[in-house]
Amino acid sequence: MLDIINTRRSVRSWDDRSVDEKDITEILEAAMNAPSAGNEQAWQFVVLSEKTLDDYLAVNGNCPKGSPAGILVCGDTKAQKYDGFYLYDCCAAIENILLAVHSKGMGAVWTAVFPGNIPKTRQLLNLPEHIVPVSFVPIGYPNGKQPPAETRYDASRVHKNGW
Repeated sequence: MLDIINTRRSVRSWDDRSVDEKDITEILEAAMNAPSAGNEQAWQFVVLSEKTLDDYLAVNGNCPKGSPAGILVCGDTKAQKYDGFYLYDCCAAIENILLAVHSKGMGAVWTAVFPGNIPKTRQLLNLPEHIVPVSFVPIGYPNGKQPPAETRYDASRVHKNGW
């Protein structure tokens, strides 16, 4: 497990291989097994591919293009027990998505849905008002060999029993 965590890197370029539906389901299972505040699981997931993916990328220009699939991670304000905590639930789910993708030999990157793009995203995907798009994670097989992972551990950022 630590090897998966320590070697995962953001991937922003993919080859043309498709992502198997079984892999998407297993990635979503990992996402839904993330911890959540009070076990509220205040998340919803929209899997995008083909034309819908292209339309989404046209509305949200901050995302790298070229992935064969992606997952829009959304908060569900009706499911949350604690006001605003859907965001933390979604972030934990996103990290599990990234790790599951890497464990399958694929690559992904965590991208934001900027607040100004939320209305356009809602309209494009017919999202109900209580569903808040948080992040889009494009998924695919990396285009070319990825550079070797180097540790990011930095002892100067660790403080014990206070600052």
